[in-house]
Amino acid sequence: MLAALIAAPFLFAGLGRVPFDDPGEGMHAEIARELAASRDPFALTLNGVRYVDKPPLLYVLVAAASGVMGPSEAAARAVAAGAALAAVGATAWLGARLLGWRGGLVAGLALLTSLEFFAYGRYVRPETLFVAALAGGFALCLVGIRDRRRGLCAGGLAVFALAALAKDPLGALLPPLAIGVALVLGGRARPLSAWLPWSGVAAWLIIGFGWWIVSELRTPGFGWYTAIDNHVLNVARARHFADEDVPLSAIQFLAVAILGALPWVIPAGVAVWSLARRRAWRDADEIVWVALAIWVLGVLGITTLSPFRLPHYGLPASFGVALLAARGWELHGGKRLVLAHAGFLAAIALGLALAWASDSSRLYAAMVDTTDVATLKSVAAGLPAPVPPFDEFRPLFGATAIAFAMGAVATGVTIGLTGRSPQRRRSVVLVVVTATMLASLPSVAIGLGLVSTHRAVRDLARSVARLAGPEDLVAHEGPIENSGAFEWYAGRRPVIVDGRRSVLGFGAERPEARDLFWDPARLRDAWTSGRRVWVVSVRSPGRSVIADLPGARLLGVSGGRTLWVNEIR
Repeated sequence: MLAALIAAPFLFAGLGRVPFDDPGEGMHAEIARELAASRDPFALTLNGVRYVDKPPLLYVLVAAASGVMGPSEAAARAVAAGAALAAVGATAWLGARLLGWRGGLVAGLALLTSLEFFAYGRYVRPETLFVAALAGGFALCLVGIRDRRRGLCAGGLAVFALAALAKDPLGALLPPLAIGVALVLGGRARPLSAWLPWSGVAAWLIIGFGWWIVSELRTPGFGWYTAIDNHVLNVARARHFADEDVPLSAIQFLAVAILGALPWVIPAGVAVWSLARRRAWRDADEIVWVALAIWVLGVLGITTLSPFRLPHYGLPASFGVALLAARGWELHGGKRLVLAHAGFLAAIALGLALAWASDSSRLYAAMVDTTDVATLKSVAAGLPAPVPPFDEFRPLFGATAIAFAMGAVATGVTIGLTGRSPQRRRSVVLVVVTATMLASLPSVAIGLGLVSTHRAVRDLARSVARLAGPEDLVAHEGPIENSGAFEWYAGRRPVIVDGRRSVLGFGAERPEARDLFWDPARLRDAWTSGRRVWVVSVRSPGRSVIADLPGARLLGVSGGRTLWVNEIR
């Protein structure tokens, strides 16, 4: 598809130029590396500790890519980029089936240029795999329902099941529910076999929930942890195995979700408003669009009402926003929508230009404090934000401001030149808006690279690999996911001090993890035993166990971490 061909260079170029971001990417890369060694997807580990927060699909694919390409940042990120490409392709395919090839192209490129989606498409996390499974499942199911093809519906259910293997069983449960609600409202829910064929339901159950069942048998308590602690108690803010994640407020979450999908959320909103105003849910011919609207509003609405929200929780709605945006342009792309986009481009250009020309460090800090999970965790721990200073981003602000200014001017010129031809005006403006958003993607990629380089654990890990002897003890203070790629880069497995409030909280209680989790007293005994001890810490000096250890020598500070040793030889 044309959309996928356009997307590929943006998603894959330069994936291996910077080290893994920590916290963020490194943990997932290390889990995949350990899986490649164990070859057991039912017993995932991080730092040798049982990891049960996420299912295995990402790690299996990263391990496979590393086996083919060799272990590297590029190989690991290629999985996320490939999943993002699949999501773009599925979205474009569904758009083409519903709106024609131009509508499909718009939908695919709208998803690609949704900046939050694009950023995760170059990042080692399961989010784009999740979106790809959701987009593919919706594409097959909705076309199958419209064309009365049970085979496509069965395939769609099987693809939805992959969402459970990518990230969460809710990815398999909620999409058929959204589609079912649309069918009930449109009076086409019966017969159930028309859209829930037995073969599809069987594949959905086996693929989507088989791993979870086997994992419970292999690791008793896993099911309770996943269903109750990680979902029900998490929403109630009463987890037994709590980690250090800091949720966003409802307003912060909506701001991130909307800003991450601009400008496409504007025509998508127009499309949803038109469906609601016409009560389109009563029209059987609009079931496909009603299902997409229910999905988008459901994802954003439920997350907004939930007490626990993270910035990426809006991503499952991204492909639906892109499709609704394509419909909004196709059916409602009049002069007001054109003017709204011209205003958007101009406003962004002006804001970026002002930021480039002045000291906008406070605004920059406010944006980071809202959108970056690692910053939220660091601030809660009393540490400075683990991001580069504003001056390193200033050139990107200037370059992007120029791109948006040119887009705004081109949009304004288009309004005048196309005269009274609405179709021609809509087509030209769409080209301008899409080209402007595409021009902004390299700045996003460079910005991600700056952040990753600034807070990567790579340099400290390589220092330990170079300096520590085979009999030395290596320790990590704080949750190991904050330096997830340490073992990847150092080739050493640290003991974990004061790190039970972590994604490894469940695994920490298993017998095999006993010698990997230490309390401060045990570290102090090792520190004063005459053995050389290295400590990588993500704690501020005032809160660190190092403050109570005699003769601690600071060897380095990098990526928001400190490296200490009890003696130098």
